[in-house]
Amino acid sequence: MFADLLRRLNAIPGARPLGADSARVAMAALMVRVARSDDSYSDRERARIDALLAAHYRLPPAEVARLRGEAEEAEASAQDTVQFTRVVKEDVPYEERVGVVETLWRVAAADGIDAEERGVLRLVANLLGVSDQESGLARRRAERG
Repeated sequence: MFADLLRRLNAIPGARPLGADSARVAMAALMVRVARSDDSYSDRERARIDALLAAHYRLPPAEVARLRGEAEEAEASAQDTVQFTRVVKEDVPYEERVGVVETLWRVAAADGIDAEERGVLRLVANLLGVSDQESGLARRRAERG
């Protein structure tokens, strides 16, 4: 079933194939998408993404840099956000998706959350099946640190 999903996602015209560790790339690409949504992809956001990826996946710095680079390429060539949320939704159990949204709020909070980032996060939360209320609580936790 997962292989079929990857084939369908990779068949989207213009989409860059995600590869073997597609769930990691999709999650990192969502982080990059949130960070880039305000047209300012700052060093603080990159550092926050790197720290979150290293902590979550227990990766050394070189692997984190490789994963973020792959995610940046995937995000830049993606036609829409659904390409990534589908993979994450398939890979992450419902009970853990609020944590995904909280992680994305942490990326947005790295340099201050603006309207564009809020809009992208509302979309992503919705696509992941996370309610506005749960997303709001996740945002508050992310902003507290």
